[in-house]
Amino acid sequence: MVHFNQHTACKFLLLVFAALLFSVLSNAQQRTLSTQSNKAEKAYYKAADCYELRDYECAISELKKAIAIDEPFTEAWIVLGDAYADINNYSEAIDAYNQALKKGRTFYPEVLFFAGTAELKIGQYEAAQKHFTAFLDQSPRPGTRKALAQKRLSSCEFALEALKNPIDFKPINMGSAINSIHSEYFPCLTVDDKTMLFTRRLPDTLRSGREQEDFFTSTRTDTVWQKAKSMGEPINTWLNEGAPTLSADGKTLLFTACAIAKDYGENRFGFGSCDLFASQQIGGEWAAPKNIGSPVNTGSWETQPSISSDGKTLYFIKGVTDRFGVYHQDIYTTHYDADSGWAVPRKLPAPVNTDGTEESVFIHPDGKTLYFSSDGHPGMGGFDIFVAKRKEDGTWSQPQNLGYPLNTFHDENSLLVSGDGKTGYFASDREGGYGKLDLYSFKMPDNAKPDAVTYLKGNVFNEVTLAKLGAKFDLINLKTGAIAVSSTSDPVTGEFLVALPSGNSYALNVAKDGYLFYSDHFNLEGSFSLTDPFIKDIPLKPILVGESVVLKNVFFETDQYELKDESRVELDRLAELLLKNKALCIEIGGHTDNEGTTLHNQDLSLNRAKAVFNYLVKAGVNAQRMTFKGYGESEPVSPNDTETGRASNRRTEFKITSL
Repeated sequence: MVHFNQHTACKFLLLVFAALLFSVLSNAQQRTLSTQSNKAEKAYYKAADCYELRDYECAISELKKAIAIDEPFTEAWIVLGDAYADINNYSEAIDAYNQALKKGRTFYPEVLFFAGTAELKIGQYEAAQKHFTAFLDQSPRPGTRKALAQKRLSSCEFALEALKNPIDFKPINMGSAINSIHSEYFPCLTVDDKTMLFTRRLPDTLRSGREQEDFFTSTRTDTVWQKAKSMGEPINTWLNEGAPTLSADGKTLLFTACAIAKDYGENRFGFGSCDLFASQQIGGEWAAPKNIGSPVNTGSWETQPSISSDGKTLYFIKGVTDRFGVYHQDIYTTHYDADSGWAVPRKLPAPVNTDGTEESVFIHPDGKTLYFSSDGHPGMGGFDIFVAKRKEDGTWSQPQNLGYPLNTFHDENSLLVSGDGKTGYFASDREGGYGKLDLYSFKMPDNAKPDAVTYLKGNVFNEVTLAKLGAKFDLINLKTGAIAVSSTSDPVTGEFLVALPSGNSYALNVAKDGYLFYSDHFNLEGSFSLTDPFIKDIPLKPILVGESVVLKNVFFETDQYELKDESRVELDRLAELLLKNKALCIEIGGHTDNEGTTLHNQDLSLNRAKAVFNYLVKAGVNAQRMTFKGYGESEPVSPNDTETGRASNRRTEFKITSL
């Protein structure tokens, strides 16, 4: 199943047999071992047999016997170093490799590489730097080990510089409401930072001595996280559930499950390995999860999903074994289309993915800031957390290491960043926790922050009956006309939560069959503060004679009546409404404030209404179904003694005249 760190058991090169040792290390023809002692040689070969069976205790014991008999026995020291490295005892591995490198002993250049790798694993950067440099000075043949040495030398250089320039990093344990004596990891959040969902690893009550993963959730009241509760059925089962991601509104859950047998039931049937599953929440209840299917899920390993705030782009980790039997793990992405479903996933190109391993991918609600862990970019050793930005042309910036001490020589991953970009969350087994892995929060460093995101939150209801409604939300970039976010309100509760990325002006269109659409406008350009979200209940008006809608995204230059390009988004929605409801007839009304003469305002409002009329005719609406009228300053909706009031009075609206 999906574990917090899938690579803690990465192995060094196994030097089991003498023939392999000679061919790999010396690049020469097979020759005798450096020892002259038959007893030492016998112990060495017995250790090789134990090593092949992964019986490290036996291998280490026999190698120590060989060394006790013949202390300068180089090959025994090397394999002893490998054995210690394979069980993550890097200090002992380094000591063994350094013994093999003593002057006067048989010299194998690759031991410099092995020693440097072990030193990098425990943060001995200066020593590792010297060993990698010395290895490369031996002019090794081009190949994997030479390339790895160059890459790891870069990591040493990066780490030494990072130690000189630490970032401000003061992680705070999230407390007993979230953490327990068990491991908590892989957190995810709604865009309002009010609901957290995470994985907890618990004792398996059905299989003694084993553990299994379930999901827990906590809600935040003001600044206090409430006691986490199990999600229960149908999400949690006796099988493993792991690596979740929530949609921005918290109504869609995607996660990883590794059930591959039909015996587990239709809802947990897989394609041959770990797959991605999805569930929807309606009226506070979660539906039974279902495999999201092909082409996303395959016979390979799909895990650790992260969904964009618009719900259309999915990032995830895919593990594939190539034709040479080598396992690769990279970040993939796919896009959702309402008609065709999920597209065939594609691997993110360089510079994000490397020939190393990538994992723990997270796309921020801003839609363009990607956080992930990798051992393929220069770092502190092991897996470090990186951030990359998607550019306007769709390419990615060079990933940036988040720095020390957020990253260390340990493996770091499972990073989550709040919607406002100020707070990061991650899992750690550092001292002072409640048990194993705990969840921590910290202040995000400025150079790694995403673009801030705020949100619109509220309920949709029938303005006449007050009944809760499920309606479609489209947040549209007024400059490009592209839908930035698409969502729906809960059909039972009417609740909605929509992410509002900063940096643009947006039109909001809320629509439901049988109702007039709701229009709003959000200007999040420039230095707009995202401290306060938008809390708003949205009434939808049934399509009835006499009902009217203010077109809040129809724009004109001051004292002009030529439509600005940004008006197309709103007017296309109105045209769509009229073309869908063939019997609907409307009056288009123009209104102004009281600045200027009454006659001028009358003419201005009439011409603005006419401009809208002409646009709709060109869009295919029958002119006989529409009239236009200028009201000038005669029907204010707010006092004209403030700029805010005058802005409200400068409006274009439509009113239903017949059905």
